[in-house]
Amino acid sequence: MADEGAAMTRFERPRSVAEAASLLAAGDWTLLAGGTDLYPAHVGRPIARPVLDLSRVDGLRGIRRSESGWTIGATTTWSDVIRADLPPLFDALKAAARELGGVQIQNAGTVAGNVCNASPAADGVPALLALGAEVELQSAAGSRRLPLADFVLGSRRTARREAELVSALHIPARAAGARSVFLKLGGRRYLVISITMVAVLIELDADGAVAHAGVAVGSCSAVAKRLPALEARLAGRDAATLAACVEPGDLAPLTPIDDIRASGEYRIDATLTLLRRALAAFSP
Repeated sequence: MADEGAAMTRFERPRSVAEAASLLAAGDWTLLAGGTDLYPAHVGRPIARPVLDLSRVDGLRGIRRSESGWTIGATTTWSDVIRADLPPLFDALKAAARELGGVQIQNAGTVAGNVCNASPAADGVPALLALGAEVELQSAAGSRRLPLADFVLGSRRTARREAELVSALHIPARAAGARSVFLKLGGRRYLVISITMVAVLIELDADGAVAHAGVAVGSCSAVAKRLPALEARLAGRDAATLAACVEPGDLAPLTPIDDIRASGEYRIDATLTLLRRALAAFSP
């Protein structure tokens, strides 16, 4: 039982984006969706700021297709992603979803929550980067979109303003045959923070050459990074030759650290191996 003199934290559960945006414009809130980051961070101590629970906001959950691509609502869970009927373009995102903790976490944790937590080891971010995701933000003043690479600024830092909420992630359309691969290395097979992880998207033209490539690496910098030099060199290549294209210099944008899980040198070596394996998966 709480002490009689203890202050009660304000809790609101809006039912519409407009209501949520209005509340955000009028105060300083802690945003809550799945709670898989918020609750563990407050074990043994109260949540000091008012809580805005977005889990019941109409229209924020689900995956929708349009001519321009796909929209993933902010409160879409990772189990929703796993169960969704999606083309091979989303194979990497589905594989990443299966790596996000156990089934209980996948049932509660949300796509936008994983992005907003902005952990360098967030499993969903490399796959979303490779897909070219944009983040949609809503406020009482209107909406705006940012490329995911511009939204995640650093460890636990994003470009979300206090009066904004993430409402969706947008994935651009690709050719029907486009597909993606996600590979992760950890100290054990499941329920582990990654040493490194890679996501690769390849879209082929009618002749079997690469028309578009998206390559991203997580857990090797303060934020997950795309590898533009490698992406450019893959363009126009035959699918059977892709694995041989990867060179150590392609990893120049990465700044891996030494920590309890691995050294920076090991991370670079392991990332080269994972990238080659991922690209080999596209060989006919």
